[in-house]
Amino acid sequence: MTMKDYFQRIGRSLMLPVATLPAAALLIGIGNWIGGKTTVGVFLVNGGTAILDNLALLFAIGLALGMSERQDGAAAIAGLVAYIVPDYMLNPTQLATLLHIKVSAVNPAFTAIHNNVLIGIIAGLIAAALFNRFHETKLPMALSFFSGKRCVPILAAITMLGVTLVMLFVWPAFYGALVVFGTTISKMGWVGAGLYGFFNRLLIPTGLHHALNAVFWFNVAGINDMGKWLAGTGVKGVTGRYMAGFFPVMMFGLPAGAYAIYRNAKPQNKKKTGSLMLAGAFASFFTGVSEPLEFSFMFVAWPLYVLHAVFTGLSLAFAAAMHWTAGFSFSAGFVDFLLSTRMPLAHLPLMLLVQGVVMAGIYYFGFDFAIKRFDLKTPGREDDAELATDDANEGATDDKYLRQGRRIWAAVGGKNNIQAMGNCTTRLRWKLNDTSKIDQPAIKAAGVPAINVLDKHNVQIIVGTEVQFVEDALESIYRGEVPATATASENNAGHISNEGTGDVAVLQPTESSDTTTTTFGAVATGRLVKLSDVGDDTFAGKVLGDGYAVEPSANTIVSPVAGKLTMMFPTKHAFGVTTAEGLEILVHIGINTVELDGKPFEVLANVGDELAAGQPVIDADIQAIRDAGKPATTMVVVTNMDHVDSVHVDAVKNVDVGDDVATVTSH
Repeated sequence: MTMKDYFQRIGRSLMLPVATLPAAALLIGIGNWIGGKTTVGVFLVNGGTAILDNLALLFAIGLALGMSERQDGAAAIAGLVAYIVPDYMLNPTQLATLLHIKVSAVNPAFTAIHNNVLIGIIAGLIAAALFNRFHETKLPMALSFFSGKRCVPILAAITMLGVTLVMLFVWPAFYGALVVFGTTISKMGWVGAGLYGFFNRLLIPTGLHHALNAVFWFNVAGINDMGKWLAGTGVKGVTGRYMAGFFPVMMFGLPAGAYAIYRNAKPQNKKKTGSLMLAGAFASFFTGVSEPLEFSFMFVAWPLYVLHAVFTGLSLAFAAAMHWTAGFSFSAGFVDFLLSTRMPLAHLPLMLLVQGVVMAGIYYFGFDFAIKRFDLKTPGREDDAELATDDANEGATDDKYLRQGRRIWAAVGGKNNIQAMGNCTTRLRWKLNDTSKIDQPAIKAAGVPAINVLDKHNVQIIVGTEVQFVEDALESIYRGEVPATATASENNAGHISNEGTGDVAVLQPTESSDTTTTTFGAVATGRLVKLSDVGDDTFAGKVLGDGYAVEPSANTIVSPVAGKLTMMFPTKHAFGVTTAEGLEILVHIGINTVELDGKPFEVLANVGDELAAGQPVIDADIQAIRDAGKPATTMVVVTNMDHVDSVHVDAVKNVDVGDDVATVTSH
């Protein structure tokens, strides 16, 4: 696994604990809206705070689970153990007992240990690495109870004792460096405020921003910005400079950035991305809790997070230079802003709203440009290609997932080739004995959009958001709870036969005297060619099914038959149509055009539409495809050949859109 893949996997693993943050932010926001001192308000605020005060613990468990090979519960327990060891041992009270000193004599650096996100991340990664390495360890008979997965939490505890010992000496140096940094830039006026804002955001992934905040907000180095603000003992127009610039960012800038992320999400992902961004934007505006938004792109698109840190620094610097001051007791959200306008040291606080409108524009256009220019994988733009299908057509049933699972099972070589199974949000993540044994065309024929073979042992099979159901079916096959091939009753229904040897499923047609002949029209204007002559071995070998191909001379790609549009690949280079008779037809535009990431294609129809034969579905820039070094040959194949008796294709000739070019007899 490359470092890039490793960090991308960290980012995806963090999405599980990050998903809890909108709940915390909404509870706090609603509680503050009702009234932070009322019984109901306090109840809700405390509920949200309970989550935020254990964020590092959630990160430890989430990373341990997501980074382990099988996403096993034992890894999550190991992550929990790995976190609580340093969190407890480095607590000032425990350190005082250990070192035989008074609590007041413990280095102040250790007050920033509890709920430190960096500690949680380290603990989660260590726990996952230990699980991956030792979860199959076999101990001597006397210790056999602790073999396998049971030994992992024990190893996590022992390992973290060593990590804790190292941190006992290293952590104070980090904290001391921050104090020196704070006292230095506090003498730089508005420039220092800007630098503080920049580093405040930049340090959030490590958790050290808490220590930095203590330097500027409290009386660690004599600055005490928040303390003086609340007491009204500072200088009007100066005190509050390390808080005021956050209001335009939290209330306006980040929500605008969230909108840019939503606008740049892939069409099939906009709904779920919009839900995540809306919850995060509400939390940021209303309460100033920005973590739900920031953690959603912090790791998966880190350059965008650096840009966010720069914008935050600019906001704090400008507000400090203009002497517009406001402060907060919780965070820079709408509730605290309203309260701060009545504080004695508030100076032109309403101008921060004007600044906020400007920051909204800066964030939106800055994020939008960066996402497009550098193709950043913000939420909704991930490489996890999710196949858009019409569940109403097939029915989202267990049989559907089991059928797909059986095909994948056979294509990877069955149980004899599998070491470990697992999945993330959209893909199967398996460790095999030998990935060269994978039948990739057969896996793709099972309805998956992409396969990523990482090395000799590791493979990722992209399934989509229903991956958990497919994984559950495959786990049932692995445990022997269901057969690897279909039962006789399923075979009689026209599904997968259980005849054959080993784990290989054999497709057989259902015996029937009823036949139907379907006429196929040309999918594009151009030259009709035999499928066996195209420049792709998978299609030419008819692995996916039989059909025909066209070398297009025009850009319009149409449906070859009347039917329902049941599938549109995220990269828009292929789509599926199902006829009323049940024929499943794949139209694939070009060879290896998945690598073009959808750029030469414009979708003209929606999944679920009833199409007429010859109705335009894709507008493809044929010249752009060829300029990119890809053949534009467009293939039309029937993928469920178990229902097909014969396929007849006309001789090579020039054709126009809609010309009859083939007939398929099916039962």
